[in-house]
Formats: sequence, C-alpha cells, structure tokens
Amino acid sequence: MFKLLLRSFIGIILFCLCFSTGIAQTTVQINDKVNQHIFEYKQIVYFEDTTGKLGLDDTRDAYLAGKFAVNHEPTPVTHHNNSAYWYRIKIGKANATSNNWILEFFDQTIDSITVYSPVKNTYRATSLGSSRPFAARFYKHKNFSFNINSSQGPDDVYYIRIRSGHSVNVIMVLRTVSRFIGYALDEYFFFGVFYGMILVFGLYNFMMFIAMRQVQYLYYIIYNLSIGLYEMCADGIAYQYIWPNYPGWNNYAYGIALFSASIFAILFAQKLLNLKVNAPRLNKVIKWVIIFRCIYFLACIAINMAWFNYKIIEFLPLCISFYAGCYVLIKGYKPARFFVIGYTFLLTGFVIKSCIALNIWWLPVTEFDYYSLSICFIMEMLFISFAIGDKVRILKKEKDVAQQDIIAQMKQNEELKDILNRSLEAQVQERTRELVEKSSMIAEQNEELKSVNELLQQQAEEISRMNVLLEKDNIILHNDIEKVTHDRVMLTEVDFEEFSRIYPDRETCFKFLSDLKWEHGYACRKCSNTHYGSGHLPYSRRCSKCGYEESVIAYTILQNTRIPINKAFYMIFLMYSTKGKISSHKLSEILSIRQSTCWAYSSRIKKVMEQRKKEIKNAGNKGWSKLVIDMTA
Repeated sequence: MFKLLLRSFIGIILFCLCFSTGIAQTTVQINDKVNQHIFEYKQIVYFEDTTGKLGLDDTRDAYLAGKFAVNHEPTPVTHHNNSAYWYRIKIGKANATSNNWILEFFDQTIDSITVYSPVKNTYRATSLGSSRPFAARFYKHKNFSFNINSSQGPDDVYYIRIRSGHSVNVIMVLRTVSRFIGYALDEYFFFGVFYGMILVFGLYNFMMFIAMRQVQYLYYIIYNLSIGLYEMCADGIAYQYIWPNYPGWNNYAYGIALFSASIFAILFAQKLLNLKVNAPRLNKVIKWVIIFRCIYFLACIAINMAWFNYKIIEFLPLCISFYAGCYVLIKGYKPARFFVIGYTFLLTGFVIKSCIALNIWWLPVTEFDYYSLSICFIMEMLFISFAIGDKVRILKKEKDVAQQDIIAQMKQNEELKDILNRSLEAQVQERTRELVEKSSMIAEQNEELKSVNELLQQQAEEISRMNVLLEKDNIILHNDIEKVTHDRVMLTEVDFEEFSRIYPDRETCFKFLSDLKWEHGYACRKCSNTHYGSGHLPYSRRCSKCGYEESVIAYTILQNTRIPINKAFYMIFLMYSTKGKISSHKLSEILSIRQSTCWAYSSRIKKVMEQRKKEIKNAGNKGWSKLVIDMTA
C-alpha cells in the first residue's frame, strides 16, 4: 500500500513538472497566412550539456526534470565551446496547411547540428553543419535546412543539438518552401550584385593603378578581394562553390581573409590620407598596429586557430583608420571627407554585427540585420571610390594651378634672364681684360710650381718606400704578438686562479659542457628522439617522447667525479698542456686534492688522451676540451 501511494505521489509530481514546463514554452503554430517565422524568447527552451556526451533520451529526461531553461534573449548564443547545447521547440499543427514547411538555420559557421524530429512514436536524427561535406545536404543552399512534417495533427516537439568550436548565433526560422525558394533566389541575386560590385571596384582600381602607378590602388584591390573572400566564408558561399569537399577550410579560411583585409585596408588608408605628411604620429601608431596584427595572426596559425574567432580585434585597426580620416579632415585635407563617410558606414555595420555576435542586439535578428555588414561594405567601397576620384580631381586641380604658376614664373625668369645677360656681357668684357693681365703672372707661377712639384714627387717616392718597410715591420710585430699570446695560454705555469677567470663556477662549467656535448644536436639515447625539454638538474635534457633524462655530465669524462668541476677542468687542461707528464703529487699540490684522487683521475685522462692521440694532435689550445666527452663511457 505504501509503495502504491509513493508511486502515485511521484507520478503527480512529474505530471506537475511537465505541465509547468510546457506552460513556460510557447508553441509556434503553422499558419498559411504567415510564410515565415523566426523563433525567439519563450518559443525556445534550452539545456547546456557540459559533458557533451548526453543523448536524446538523457536530454528528454533532463527536460522532464525541469533542467531546461526558457530563452530570454532575442537570439540564443552558444557561450562555451566544450559544451553541447540542446534546444527544444514546439510546432503546432492545429490549422490545416497547404504548404510544405522547412526549418532553417541562418548561421553558416555552426560545426555540427543534429535535429531530432518526431516520427510516429520515435525520433529521427538529421545531421547538418559546416563540418560535413556540402554534397550531403538535401537542399544545396548555403544555409542549413531540412523538411518538417506539416500534416495536420498534434503538436510536434523538436530537439536540436548544436556543438561548435566557437560561439555561434542559433537563429532558427520556420519557412514555407515557396518562401524559401523566393528568398534564396533573391539572396543569391544579392550575392551576385555584391561580389560583382567587388570585382567592378577591383577592376576600376586596377585601371587606376595602371594609369597612376600608385601603390595605394594595389592595396585597395587586395583589400576588396579579401573582403569578398571573407564574406564568402561568412555566408557559406565559399564552402558551396570553392571548397565543397574540404570542410576543414571553414575553420580558418575566414581568419586569413580577415587578416589580409585588415592589413591592406590600413595600408590603403595610410597612403590615401598621406599620413606620413599629414599626421606623422598617427602614421607611427598605424605601423605598430600593423606589427601587432601580424604577430596575432602568426600566433593564431602557430598556437591556436580558435583565436581567429576573436574578430573583435579588427575593431582596433578600423577605429585607428576612422580616427586618422577624421583627424586629417579637420586639418583641412579634403580627400578625407568621402573616406570618413565610407568608414562611418563600415563602423556602423561592424558595431551591428558585433552586437549580434555578442548577443547584445535588442531586436530579433532579421535578414537586414544579418547582412548589415555586407551592405555597409558596399557603401564603404562606393564612398572610398568617390574619395579616390576626389583625390585625383584635387591633384589635377593642384597640377593645373602649379602649371599656371610655372608659366608665369617662366615669363618672369625670361625677363630677368635678358637683364642678367646684358649685365653679364659688360662684366665678361671687364673680366677678360683682367684675365689677360693675370695670365702672364700665372705663367710665371706655373714654372715655380713645376719645380716644387718635382721636389714633392721625389719626397713622395721616399715616403712610399718608408711606408712599405713600416708595413713589413708591423706584420712581423703582429705575428710575434700572436705567437707570444698563444704560448702564454699554453704555458703549464698558468695558475688555477687565472684559469678560473674563464670557468669561475659550477654554472659556467655546466654551460660549457652542455654546448660541447650537444653541439651537433640532441638525440635521446633510448629512443633517438630529437625533441627535449629541461630536466630537474641544471642543463640536463629530458626526452619529450620517452621521458629519459640525461644529465650534462653523463657520458663524459666527468661522470661519477666527486671533485669540483672547475678543478676537474683545470686538471684536464694541465694534463693536456703537459702531454700527461705532470705527476699526481704535483696535481695534488696545485688543486689541494688528495694524491690518490688525482692519480685515479689523471690515469683516466691519460687513457682518453692515448685513445684520441690523432684527434688532438693538431687541435691547438682547444684540444683539452676534446678530452671531456668520454665516448667509451
């Protein structure tokens, strides 16, 4: 009896939960009078699966348990890349319909969409998303679409699982097929106009580049083409027509296009506004912005391509360019007026698109809002073309004024030339008379100079002979100095204090030993892997594959040596410089180490010297270091 009452109580609670949850969600009714409907607010409930492993049954249990939350945003957004988001919508079919209906997703950058549609007493899964080949789509359209059951009957509940490597807008639209076809035709017509205008603007600037030979037009051409590629990536057009069989390109192609557009846009602004002359400080700031953007792009490529999703970084070069245009316009640079108008449109579109992406847009996302940035790009390109033409017109006007000034100046110069010629003729006659008088004096002085030159020539020859002798003496002296220096280094009387100036402590010795041991590269002695990391000991190396750690003194003549390493270095140097003839008693006296230890270590060094006799024969003052690496150890 108790068990029966308990089951009844639990059943009542579950029924209440289901009833309360159902009331919280609004049903969207199919109506032939409205050919499309965008889901928003309470029409969508959602659940975040932080594990990313829950299936449909688990999700339905979560709904019954009241874990789904009502959407309070105009457009739902996925905030966490590691989570899977489940959305639940209800489509009412109380009214008879003569149309076929589809459910469409606006955002073409969603990696994975799985739609669970009701079929009798079960659910059928339909997989969509940019991670799947384009040929797998039922509708060969850039958006993700699938048919829904529009026959009259009870309300249908759909579960949608979305997972993406970046934050996406979940814009779901219920449309009739006829509305979808008309919309798609209009949309592709708009795309044709948009990309056609990009090509026209590019061709126009290419002709300007051929005519004017100014690099700013080349920058603008690359900027236009980059914008076109970015828009194709964002709209899904590139996936449909350029790389339909390579979904992986969708993850980073837009980032490369956006980087190229950002860099060449700011370079174009720099040239068009002539910032080097009109705003030198801003010109320096722009150079640093370009360097920072390039570093960020390389970091995205080399470290984490997911950083391409932070498109808000493009706000920095856009604002800098816009501010530069306003600044030079205020200073009186007229070609900047159309530039400022064009960038005002571009900045407006960027703000709208950013608000939609950050989910702070207070209105439901419509087609106009979604494509606002593309429209603003067209307006920006139009006004930038006006700015280029305006600059050419102003330059032509300045050129005409300059030509008129040159003509007037040439006339004035002609008059001055006539006056100057008459004055010069009189002066030439006077100077000719003076030159005739002085020519005789110059002839006499030339004779005197000739005799002086002969004497100087003799002295120069004598100085040349002396210089040759001095140069020979310098070469002999230089060679003598080098020989004395070399002999001084190799003297056995070099004391430990002087030797310690080169190798003063354990750290210096370890560094020298590390450079000597791995001068030809690192290779793990266990698995031959060439990649490593730092070990626990100073200058030791740990294999990145098997984890084997090799200390800096392993496999050297210094392995298992208990004497200080700098004294061991000095002992090797003394043994090498004396060719092994120094006694262990002498070593003990010099290094303050027990004679038995010196004898054991010097015997080991002699053995290595004997083995490498040919190798160190002509090694010079570097020969002692060749004894350190004990290959037999």
